[in-house]
Amino acid sequence: MAAKGDMIYAWTTDSGVAKKAECGGAVTTLLKYALENKIVDVVVAVKKGFDLYDAVPVAITDAKDLDQTAGSLHCGTLLMSTFIQKYLDGAKNMKVGVVVKGCDLMSLIELGKRNEININNVLTIGVNCGGSVNPVLGRKMIKEKFGVDPDKVTKEEIDKGQFIIEYEGGHKGIKIDELEDEGYGRRSNCRRCKYKIPRQADLACGNWGVIGEKAGKATFVEVCSDKGADLVSKAVSAKKLETSAADPKGIEIRGKTEGAMLKLGEKWRKKEFTALRDNLWDFINAETSRCIKCYSCIEKCPVCISTPFEGRPESYMVRPGYIPSDPMFHLRRFASISDSCVNCGQCEELCPVEIPLALISHAIRVEGDNAYVPKLGAAPYKN
Repeated sequence: MAAKGDMIYAWTTDSGVAKKAECGGAVTTLLKYALENKIVDVVVAVKKGFDLYDAVPVAITDAKDLDQTAGSLHCGTLLMSTFIQKYLDGAKNMKVGVVVKGCDLMSLIELGKRNEININNVLTIGVNCGGSVNPVLGRKMIKEKFGVDPDKVTKEEIDKGQFIIEYEGGHKGIKIDELEDEGYGRRSNCRRCKYKIPRQADLACGNWGVIGEKAGKATFVEVCSDKGADLVSKAVSAKKLETSAADPKGIEIRGKTEGAMLKLGEKWRKKEFTALRDNLWDFINAETSRCIKCYSCIEKCPVCISTPFEGRPESYMVRPGYIPSDPMFHLRRFASISDSCVNCGQCEELCPVEIPLALISHAIRVEGDNAYVPKLGAAPYKN
């Protein structure tokens, strides 16, 4: 029987899942078991769309369809929490299973605080995340830095400090540091992230720390809640999943991998936040002066929940229809999310004029958390 705090290797007994899986197929198998046995009513996951640069969110109610979500897509920049909030009514009347990165989980927690999502109805399977890559920049990077036709790539992954691709005729890896020093690599918000193993999920899974004969054939699973322990135990009892204790050396390696990623995140924070410090107001003014008031940063932010326009008091400082926007248009949004920005990068990713909004919001959140008690209470995660 699994218990909270256990660290195990897990792998599927389903040969079909094993062929498609990234590392052992434990995540897909656990979700299939949960769906087949009515532990959840629907599973929210990601599948490959047109190609591996096109990540598509899906809500699955038939367990056999989960095979299409096996494996990882590092060029997908989706946020699963907003999908649950907007399209599944915040899991208020159904049980939802979902695969989450760190930013997905942080935003689920923040939406739960705001009663936008019933977090008690959500089964979360976290996956280790070294960062994701903008799909457009990813294609450009593969063509220019790797010298490979992006359409010939069959698999990509971030592992051991490298971005690695497999393609027709071979494979190649380049150090993340090298790529990012030249303007490629992970999204800027991912570079600053320090939440690499989502331990506030029910289970935290990945390939970090799987060594020996199980390397590439099993998933490292850290059991983080009683709900997660119960799911693993039932799947093993049903012979859907096999497990063994994690190798102590593997646990050590996993810790070192996480530590290296955290150091990299600190490096980028120091670089970018210090640069902001010396010219903050001029920087904000110059960047936001390009704003066309499309409202994408407001609509896509998981924690920026605006009041209805109808009946809203007239603003003293934001003139309607005025472009470029008045400074308060952005300052009030920064203030609203100052203690809850999860550095998901959606505001910046979807800004049509490429204002570095996530950089500003994240800096405010980090500085605020260091100096003040958050309005809605201290977060259980470290952003």
